[in-house]
Amino acid sequence: MSNPNFIDYVKINCRSGAGGAGSWSLFRDKLNSKGGPDGGDGGKGGSVVLVGNAQLWTLLHLKYRKHVICENGVNGLGRRKTGRSGADQVLEVPLGTVAKDAETGEVLFEITRDGQKEILLEGGRGGLGNWHFKTATNQTPRYAQPGEPGKDEWKILELKVLADVGLVGFPNAGKSTLLSVVSAAKPEIADYPFTTLVPNLGIVQYRDFKSFVMADIPGIIEGASEGKGLGHRFLRHIERNSILLFLVPADSDNIKKEYEILLRELEHYNPEMLFKERVLAISKADMLDEELMLEMKQELPEDIPHIFISSVSGYHIQELKDMLWKKLN
Repeated sequence: MSNPNFIDYVKINCRSGAGGAGSWSLFRDKLNSKGGPDGGDGGKGGSVVLVGNAQLWTLLHLKYRKHVICENGVNGLGRRKTGRSGADQVLEVPLGTVAKDAETGEVLFEITRDGQKEILLEGGRGGLGNWHFKTATNQTPRYAQPGEPGKDEWKILELKVLADVGLVGFPNAGKSTLLSVVSAAKPEIADYPFTTLVPNLGIVQYRDFKSFVMADIPGIIEGASEGKGLGHRFLRHIERNSILLFLVPADSDNIKKEYEILLRELEHYNPEMLFKERVLAISKADMLDEELMLEMKQELPEDIPHIFISSVSGYHIQELKDMLWKKLN
């Protein structure tokens, strides 16, 4: 079964706090019966704030929190006392989270750094007290500003996995097997399509205690860029990867055609993905002999470096790591 704790999409209703009203007050004490204006400002309404947390890897903690409601600002008081600001609602999110407006689909911002803070929905400003409006011709203004109302909007949070290398291939191409061999990750592996339904991350140990992150992206199908299968959910995770490792099994009917279909799906989804570094790995190469490999090389695409590998026997796995490390650096 897929990991039910991996949630990469949530839609939440956010309500920011209203600003407190400014005070209109005239200074009075036992020695002064006709003092000037001294009304304080209203407090600011609370905002909904997102903060990046490198320790989080899913939006599960927000899945069942459909409403995020902030506190209103407090009204101002006499003697220029400013009202207390409403408390913000701070939501921690994993790195790679994209915030969107639910109505327009507009991308508001992206959280990519640990500790990064962004305001998802701004609270209303507090109103100004009457002492701000004192003039030479109006020395005792008997009015103050009301606070700004809060906002009530729906927002979408989407998670895009951050990784150095993203595995791209059709279902059952051997992506999960490769990840389990080169890292300590333990993705579910079976001989039927769509075993992987959520991205899996693994730390690949390299020479001299160096390492890089590899992501096993769920298999793409033809038409994924048009939303077929779980296309859009899968494809958005590839956008964040520095290098795309295309995996095509050696027993494929036409390796070049399969690679071109995968490349076309990426291009239709986001043309900018064509500018990423790419490597082609022909998996399950333990079924081939040297003569057959030489024949197949003549039919491989010419615009991408390639390598024959076998996750089962370990054939050329270290050479693949070397190739990826060189591309990353």
